[in-house]
Amino acid sequence: MMSYTDIRPFHDHEINAALKKHLHDPMMLALLDYAFPNQEINFYEEQIGTINSIYAFHKNIIYPALKRVLNETTEKLTTSGFDTLKKDSSYLYISNHRDIVLDTSLTNVILLEKEMRMTASAIGDNLVPTEFLYAFSRMNRNFLVHRSLPPRELLIKSKELSSYIHHLMKEGHSVWLAQKEGRTKDGNDHTHPGVLKMLSMACPKDVDLCDYFISLNIVPLSISYEYDPTDYMKMPAILAALNGKEYKKTKNEDFNNILKGVLGYKKSIHIHCGSEMKDFLKSLKEEKLSANAVVKSLAQKLTEKIQEYYQLHPTNYIAYDMYTKGKTYKMEYTEQAYGEFQKRMEKSISADDKILRENFLLMYANPVINKLKLIKYA
Repeated sequence: MMSYTDIRPFHDHEINAALKKHLHDPMMLALLDYAFPNQEINFYEEQIGTINSIYAFHKNIIYPALKRVLNETTEKLTTSGFDTLKKDSSYLYISNHRDIVLDTSLTNVILLEKEMRMTASAIGDNLVPTEFLYAFSRMNRNFLVHRSLPPRELLIKSKELSSYIHHLMKEGHSVWLAQKEGRTKDGNDHTHPGVLKMLSMACPKDVDLCDYFISLNIVPLSISYEYDPTDYMKMPAILAALNGKEYKKTKNEDFNNILKGVLGYKKSIHIHCGSEMKDFLKSLKEEKLSANAVVKSLAQKLTEKIQEYYQLHPTNYIAYDMYTKGKTYKMEYTEQAYGEFQKRMEKSISADDKILRENFLLMYANPVINKLKLIKYA
């Protein structure tokens, strides 16, 4: 039996020792001070001393910190769809991905409050470059995805990752996966077939792929932020892609994105959980498609569901009207909201920079454009 030692999160019996080892790390102390302001070190030691499971760490430390984040950076967090799921079941949530930390963290806040099984989730090894960050990710049920490996090693690691996700599901854990590698920077949410191909690697040879996907209890998840605190920070990567160039991150860029994403103003957030994909997969099985065709069809259906479930905010409608130079959705926002959005864009992007301005608008307008396409081709 595989141990998955180099990619798995901590087990419950390991969490207390890990917390005590890293208690005095400046980043851990900053987290504790944020969750429990103006306390002495002995208070933190007492809090840590009682924690003997990852669930307890989330409930007693991470949850209070995230509730403060929500209180200070949002007006509201709303949800829909979760009540259709069973509390005692595990699910593989395949989600759009906008924020490095909060997408999974807020999903787990919801699952904790609804007394449902919280998720383990993938994290790129590029995001955990230090001993503390790696340990902290393991405390948060993150399992490691190795990036930038030679093709042969990448294939081996992909098979290990697929096997580990299958192992988690068999053990009764829920899992969160982004619908494609990395955050969506342009607001155009699409499911990459490569994610599903990776999942399929653990499918036994004598099991139909549709049946295997059914066993994973796949549900689509759609997360929308009214304001993306890192919107202007995504512009350089978008520009590089437009020019066909490889984008190279600056030193500490990922960490700065994490801080800005967590502590920056978001206004309203909505998370919608869809229904299980079982009926759709059963219909695919009846068509007797090839494995590649099953993967492609499921990816397309997940894309459609995530785009359909995406809750549009006034910023999305404003950006669409600005982008199209029209007033199609003027009833969906106020003049004040329009002015606030315009001021935000002009604060970070010169009025003369038409390319950046256009792509900034598309970041918010693409969810509207995608919904219009769904209606057109329905």
